[in-house]
Order: sequence, then C-alpha cells, then structure tokens
Amino acid sequence: MTIPAQFDAQTIENKWYDYWMKNNYFHSKPDHRTPYTIVIPPPNVTGVLHMGHMLNNTIQDVLIRRARLKGFNACWVPGTDHASIATEAKVVAKLKAEGINKNDLTREEFLAHAWEWTDKYGGVILDQLKKLGASCDWERTKFTMDPDMSASVIKSFVNLYNKGLIYRGYRMVNWDPEAKTTLSDEEVIYEEQQGKLYFLKYKIEGSEDFLTIATTRPETIFGDTAICINPNDERFTHLKGKKAIVPICGRVIPIIEDEYVDIEFGTGCLKVTPAHDINDKALGEKHNLEIIDIFNEDATLNSFGLHYQGKDRFVVREAIAKELETIGALAKTEIHLNKVGTSERTKAVIEPRLSDQWFLKMEDLVKPAIKSVLEDGEIKLHPARFNNTYAHWLNNIRDWNISRQLWWGQQIPAYFYGDGKEDFVVAENIEEALKLAREKTLNLKLETKDLRQDVDALDTWFSSWLWPMSVFGGIMDPESEDFKYYYPTNDLVTGPDILFFWVARMIIAGYEYTGKKPFTNVYLTGLVRDKQRRKMSKSLGNSPDPLDLIEKFGADGVRVGLLLSASAGNDIMFDEELCNQGKAFTNKIWNAFKLIKGWEVSDAISQPEASKVAIEWYEAKLQQTLLEIEDNFEKYRISDALMAIYKLVWDDFCSWFLEMIKPAYQQPIDSVTLAKAIEMLENNMKLLHPFMPFLTEEIWQILAERTTEEALIVSTWPEIKPYNAGLITDFENTIEVISGIRTIRKNKNIPFKDAIELKVVNNDKASTYFDSVITKLGNITTLEYVSDKVDGALSFRVKSNEYFIPITGNIDVEAEIAKLTAELIYTQGFLKSVQNKLANEKFVAGAPEKVLANERQKEADALAKIETIEHSLAGLK
Repeated sequence: MTIPAQFDAQTIENKWYDYWMKNNYFHSKPDHRTPYTIVIPPPNVTGVLHMGHMLNNTIQDVLIRRARLKGFNACWVPGTDHASIATEAKVVAKLKAEGINKNDLTREEFLAHAWEWTDKYGGVILDQLKKLGASCDWERTKFTMDPDMSASVIKSFVNLYNKGLIYRGYRMVNWDPEAKTTLSDEEVIYEEQQGKLYFLKYKIEGSEDFLTIATTRPETIFGDTAICINPNDERFTHLKGKKAIVPICGRVIPIIEDEYVDIEFGTGCLKVTPAHDINDKALGEKHNLEIIDIFNEDATLNSFGLHYQGKDRFVVREAIAKELETIGALAKTEIHLNKVGTSERTKAVIEPRLSDQWFLKMEDLVKPAIKSVLEDGEIKLHPARFNNTYAHWLNNIRDWNISRQLWWGQQIPAYFYGDGKEDFVVAENIEEALKLAREKTLNLKLETKDLRQDVDALDTWFSSWLWPMSVFGGIMDPESEDFKYYYPTNDLVTGPDILFFWVARMIIAGYEYTGKKPFTNVYLTGLVRDKQRRKMSKSLGNSPDPLDLIEKFGADGVRVGLLLSASAGNDIMFDEELCNQGKAFTNKIWNAFKLIKGWEVSDAISQPEASKVAIEWYEAKLQQTLLEIEDNFEKYRISDALMAIYKLVWDDFCSWFLEMIKPAYQQPIDSVTLAKAIEMLENNMKLLHPFMPFLTEEIWQILAERTTEEALIVSTWPEIKPYNAGLITDFENTIEVISGIRTIRKNKNIPFKDAIELKVVNNDKASTYFDSVITKLGNITTLEYVSDKVDGALSFRVKSNEYFIPITGNIDVEAEIAKLTAELIYTQGFLKSVQNKLANEKFVAGAPEKVLANERQKEADALAKIETIEHSLAGLK
C-alpha cells in the first residue's frame, strides 16, 4: 500500500475508534483473568468536555490500555452524575425563559421537564470522550438516576436509618437562597470580602441610656431576641436584669449574661439572633430565647421585616443603615474585612438557617476510612502529601446534612402519616411504608393515600459515594458475579478538589457496606491553568475548546501535550505549544515508520557489523527504558513514564538506531536487520499505545496483516528480560566520539561525503565494540589505535582518550592556527578566573560542597581543553 506523506489524524482516529467499537475490545466480562478496574469520576450529566476532563480521562485511558496490554481483564466503567443543584438550576432557568414558574408545577410535571432536558443534553460529554480515544466499556454506562442506581441509594438510606445512623434534626444549616436548598459544610467556599461594621445603639428600657453593639448585618436586628453581656464585665454591671429596645421594630428584649461573650472583643456586648447564627442559636437554647426567622427562602425579608418585607437582604442592608442613621441609632460605620460563605455551585452568599433536615452520623463511620489511608496504607494517595489534607478533613468531620430542598434527585424515602415531626416511617417503597406505619400507629385503617413522602431529595454525593459498588450492582445484590469479580476496583483518578466530597466518602461507604476498600490507589491530578497560572474557565475566556485542540493537533498530539506537563497533584501550566510538541512527536514517529517501510530489502547481502551492534545496543536500551517505565507507573509518575518513552523513541530510535542501520543511498538493507528494525518499531508502538492509541494502531496494522485478535489494542506489553548495561555505557562514550568527529567536520567545512581517517590513543582502555558504528556514522576510511599523539592532525578528547583526524589538503592551516590560538587564550582566561575563585579562602570556607565541586570540575575541564588545544597547535606548526 502507498503510505500517505502526512499523518491524517482525523481520518485515522475515526477509522480506528470505529474498528475498536465494532470488535468490542472495550467490553469486559468476568473470566479467568485478573481484573483491572477503574470507575470514571462521573461528570455532570449536562456537562461538556473541558481541559480538566481531558487530563483526567487521558490518564485513565493510559492506565486502562496499559492494563489490557499487560494481560489484565481491563474494565473502565463510564457514566454521568445527575448533579441535582446544577441541573435543577438549568431546568428552572429554561422554564423561566418559557414563562413557566417551577412553583406552579407539580413534582411530576417538573421532573418530566428535567428528564426531557437530561435526554436532550445529557451524555454529550461521554460522546466527546470518544474523540479523545477513551476506551470505556460503553455497554456498562451508568447514570446516577438510572432505576437500579436510584434503588441502591434508597436501599442505602433505609439501611443506615435502621442502624440508627440517619436522623432528622432541626438544625442550623447552610442555606443557598439562589438554589433554595441547604448545602453541606464542604459545599461552602469562604471568601474574604470587604464590607462594613455597623455600630448600632440599643436604648435601655425605662431610661435614656443606650448600649452600642457592632454588627456586619444590621438587617438581622428584626430577628434579635436578646442582648448578651459577660457577667464579669464591670462596665455593664448596671444593666443586669434590664431590658433593651431593638431599633426600628421597637421589640423589647432581655439583657442576658453569659461568659461566652469576649470582654476584649468589639464593644463587649452581643446581639443574639438565634435563627441566623450558629453561635447565637446555642446561646438561645441555653437561655430559652425566642427564635425569629426573618428571611424567606430566597433571602428576601418576610413579615418580621416590617416595611422591608419582600426586599432583598443586601438592598435592605443599605436602606436600614440609612434609617438607623436618621433615627439616631447608628453610632458609626467602619470598613471591615470579613470571611463570607458562598455557595460552591451558585456563588450566592450563604445564609445560616434553622431547618428540619436529615443528617448522617459520621463519628463512627469515618474510623475505617482514617485507618485505611493514614495508618494501614491499604489505600494510597498519590502524591502522598494529600494525606495531610485528608487527615484534617476526616479528623474534624461533622454529621453530614444529606437532604436537599430540590426535586431533581432521589426523593427521601420517609413517609409521614401525621402532622407531628416524629410521625413518619422510613421504607424503600410506599407499600412497605404502609405496613410500618400501621405497625407503629396500630391503625389498620391507614391507606397509602394517607401517607405523604418527604418532598426533599438526597444530596448528589449521597448517590455518588456508592458509585464503585452500585455500578456493579453491589448494593442491591452483593453476591452478583460482576460485583464479586470487579470490586474492589484498582485505581481512581480524580482532582484533589473532591478528595473529601467524593473520594473520602466512597472509602467510608466501601468499608461500611462491604468491609473492603473501594480502590487501592488514588491518583490526584492537578488543575489545568493558563500560562499566567490562572485556573482555566469559560468566564475568564482562557480555556480552549478541547475538541478544537483535537481537530488542530490530533487526539494523540493533545494527549501527549497534556501528559508531558502533568506530574501528579501539581497544577499544569497549559500552553497550546505543548500540543504542538505532541503533534511534532506524532510526525517524527510517522516519518521514521515511512523511512523503514521505504527501504528495499535484499536476502543476498549479509548483515553489516554496525547493524548487528546497533540492534544489540537498542535491545538493551529498550529493556533499560522498560524498567524505568515500570518504576514510574508503580509510583504513579505517568508523565515521567511518557517522557522516558519519548526520549527512547525520539533520541535513541529515530536519531541513533535508524542512522546506524540505514543503508547507503539507493542501496538495499539486509533482511535480518530490517526484520529486527520492524520488531523494535513494534515494541515502541506497544509502549506508546496507551499514550498515542490512534497513531500506534495505524502503524501496527500497516506493518503486517493482522487478524482482529492481533490488533495492537489487545496485543502484549513487551517482556522484561536481562540486558547488557555495559553496552549502554559504552554507547554513551561512542556518542561523544561521533559528536567530536561531526564538530570537527562542521567547523572545518569537511563534507560528510569526504571520508577521513581517525587515529585513537586509547588511554582509558575504552571498549572498541562500537568501532563499526563510529566508522559508519563518521565516514571513516580507517580507524587505527596508536600509542602516541599524531602530528599534523586535528584532535579532541573523550574522557582521557585522544582522537586525531589527520589534516587533509582542504584545511587552511594558518586560519586553523589563528582560531585555535584565540580559543586557547579564552580558555586560559576562563581557567584563571576559576583558579582565583578557588584560591579565595573566604569563598572556599563559605561555599556549599556542591558549588565547590562544580568549580573544581570547571578547572579540570579547562585544563584538559587547554592541553588538547596545545596538542592540536603543536601538530599544525
């Protein structure tokens, strides 16, 4: 066949992905082999591919393709997450644009719209992953709202409730007024913001006196139910037992005493608003204070806000400040830096709010997860520095608020049969709930129509924490063949930003439900940033479209570009030039492949000595690199593994090996060498396949006719064998010799077609094994070992060996003497400066040993160079 001059990435990518899919290479089912399993971190169902996904999924694909080649039964389970807050917000916005208010719909009507949205936009990201080459088992694709996945979540809730680990409590929660739902502590981002500190004057009942209280939130005065002073604060002794009047609303509230108040902080007294501050709530409970909630669910003020009812909290803040100033109740304001909690999803400022919510007790559940990572090492985080972050989160864990005031998600399986807060049962379905309700009430007349299911949905993370188990049916059927075969999984690749949200919780769930870890290794990728170190995002406009990059540089080029800069846990400074480097590597390999395929072969000629030596060296080099690659994969240094292969292919194979075996111009190559060259190229393709699947499959399939069982994707990883390390060391010296010859040719304008002689004084008894290679690559007529320096010759050194090239008639001796003299003078000056530094006692006493060793090496190199130049000059005069 005719091999195209250029590698046509788009055509080849489509061809081989279709071929892999058609032959079902990605699909896995239990068999006699050892399984290797990865579950995808499920992206949002309505998401689209971004640079973070590109990096994360490329790494997963590298691991899964390598496992396939190493003979494992590789299974990569894809899927998406229903992302309750994000998806519901998008559906609500779509409905609003159509003039439909969510509140005017029934739950069923709203869910119909949500499913329509999901069916239309969901799963786009999975199709985009195929463009990247992701070899997921698409037959196993899961969605967290699939019927079996939802059933797993409900069963899990009921199980934990029956164990006494889930409870319903009236607690202060983080309220997102934009999404109109509660959030867990981990979904709140604290940001330092500049605001104002307002000093408010509260009049003392029955007198003209007042006390001053500082607050950042003057709008919350409508919820004040006490003022608190420290009983030991002598400044306020006269206020004990008295009452104060809240400005504007005129409510009379008690002045209470509690040592909780810091005498030194602020004005020394505190306004107590139990409905809107976690610490105030504790004070309120202790002193039996009234609780007044002043906000609607969208953070506008309710009727307790009087004439501010229906207005937004931030609008009200400024208006109240003006009113307080007008009535003389605002003493002053100051600029104030404050940490403000914002919603991770909507960016809205969080409101503390008292609410009936469902909580999961974490104190005991978390213990096995702490032990497995931080004590036993049963699960390893890569890089290990994230152990500290993990430890901090888990050792300070609080009960998990698992309910959300949303409709999109698994509905909480609690069924109320009365108006009391405890009038409920928890069951997997309404029929089971009815039985439990009848037992609990002893009322056999109860019907399903008398039961009301809790309207809230469960936190999305409460679904995805079951992911490694539920995708294999492990919650519903722990004895299923798939679950017993594939679980625990092997590696998890994800970002450190969800180390607690998802990773730690999966570990907790794994031990709770199976007594086993969910995975063995967690590879934590860095964030993809731009050259200015900014996180890539659509809003900044600094994130390229991954599909555009694939079209421009090819999927293989993009994969290589990303991975060359992606060390575990470290952020990636992304530059399109990296993808260009990946594309250049693709072209380099393609050209090397074309070169080999373009050689004519002859069985009539014997194998040259240089080719025989080259093959022995490259086989050793490949084995050395193979060990390096294995070590890097074991340590989850994926980019280092790629770099080792990159150097092997670009430098050793293309730049040296092919040059050593290349036949003379328009001459054939011997059949033995060509067969070995193809074998080496095939081994290179095996090593590169996990990183560059499309290019390597194309070359593999052209090199020989292959059956579907012989495709590269299901081939075998190169076998580790003993190798001669001495060959590698000797060849490093050979490279220096060849470089020395080439430098003299270049500097003296001696064309390569002009053969030259080489004479060697072998002072350090260097190996002569590669002399045939030196002869070929240097175009040497005779290579002779001599005992003395050669007069009238140009020379260079490699270690203590001296190499002499006798002068031919086309060298201008006078010009050469002038050039060498100038070089000698410069080197002597350089040597003097180094020796002056080493003669300086102060420098020698204070410099680190590494610096001193470097200076001494400079001195030795300069002395050797001077000696060589002087010999060359002596030979020319």
